[in-house]
Amino acid sequence: MVLHDAAAAADAADADAGRGEEKKRRRRKRKGRGRRKKATAEEILASGFVRRWAFPDASVNDHDGDGDDGKPTGAAGRVVFEFHSHSTCSDGFLSPTALVERAHSKGITMCPEQVDVLALTDHDTMAGVAEAVEAANKFGIRIIPGVEISAVYSPREESETEEPVHILAYYGSCGPSQSEDLENLLANIRYGRYLRAEEMLVKLSKLKMPLKWEHVAKIAGDGVAPGRVHVARAMVESGYVENLKQAFSRYLYDGGPAYAKGSEPFAEDVVQLICHTGGVATLAHPWALKNPVVVIGSLKASGLHAMEVYRSDGKLSGFGDLADRYELVKIGGSDYHGRSGQDESDLGSVALPVLAVYEFLKLAQPIWHIAMRDMLSMFANEPSDINLQKIIRFGKFNLTKDKEYSGVSCGKDVLDLCLSSWLNNEERENSELEAIKMKLSDIVLCDRKKCL
Repeated sequence: MVLHDAAAAADAADADAGRGEEKKRRRRKRKGRGRRKKATAEEILASGFVRRWAFPDASVNDHDGDGDDGKPTGAAGRVVFEFHSHSTCSDGFLSPTALVERAHSKGITMCPEQVDVLALTDHDTMAGVAEAVEAANKFGIRIIPGVEISAVYSPREESETEEPVHILAYYGSCGPSQSEDLENLLANIRYGRYLRAEEMLVKLSKLKMPLKWEHVAKIAGDGVAPGRVHVARAMVESGYVENLKQAFSRYLYDGGPAYAKGSEPFAEDVVQLICHTGGVATLAHPWALKNPVVVIGSLKASGLHAMEVYRSDGKLSGFGDLADRYELVKIGGSDYHGRSGQDESDLGSVALPVLAVYEFLKLAQPIWHIAMRDMLSMFANEPSDINLQKIIRFGKFNLTKDKEYSGVSCGKDVLDLCLSSWLNNEERENSELEAIKMKLSDIVLCDRKKCL
């Protein structure tokens, strides 16, 4: 009995000691979290710049530098950017509106703040951008109009192999200039997707996994060109595979037994077109390439601006060095599709350094400003309804529905509305814009309900 009591007492003492050590560890952990790295002067300046761009209507003079919690503003989730996301307009599972709502409510996992800037980058279409902008107005989220363009790298030597490449295009708030050229390219790619999907169904049928075209088309949705994800979802619903991952790993991977090529343009041509239309050309997920060094070098020669480097899993090895070698801006995004129950990175899960976002915006702003100037000049020189629609299609206002814009009667009014939603006060102080504004002062808009 004495030995038993002594043993019990010893166990209790060990337990108390263990609990004491655990408390100490927790205190040290909390104390460590309180000693966050102090922002550098460069980060403080970059943070202010990023905030002024992200929130053009807000006064940020009192918020530059460290945030209320000691973190450098914009460096640790205070201004959250999501550069890569998809909606039901391509192969995503959420509508553009639902995607924006999730961006508002979710933010990044380790920080409860919402996504503040969201790039919608559907595959080969910008059809969802206007809806996303309208939804984002409710939450104060800024939308970057984007698109992920399917392309193919054409080898220059026999030792190289052809491989698919995805190029992200990021545009300013007014969208692409020369938009007809971009839309023609995207329309051709989408048409090729229909032919590609049909060929995949033929191959699956030969593999004893027949699918009906109507089934795949229904999953894709009205007007959406079906892709591999839609075929994979049909395979899951038909019981041929357990999940999307299995459909791709067994049948639909590049070169797989049910894989089929589309009518994708050469990647170099895509990069050049993005540059021509006022966009920032960015290489998506370079880690998926078989020969990234050769591909990146070729695309850089064609005008590539940036590449994805930062990932939610923290992997940077090799690709950061490649970006530095070719002087490419380094960004990253979650590539969010909204697959319920599937293992994928969430919106805003890629923690981008504030300096990376700053470098992207410093690169993008002059490119976007030139595109904006060209579009506004085109409208000033030829004030047609078509040119007006090009300017306002991604705007935060609706001239035909919103009563607050009933007083808009001339081109200058439209310009003022556009600039107030696109640019901050500092950016609006531009002599070229003032010259365009003077020219638009004499242009009277017709009955908007008939013209727009």
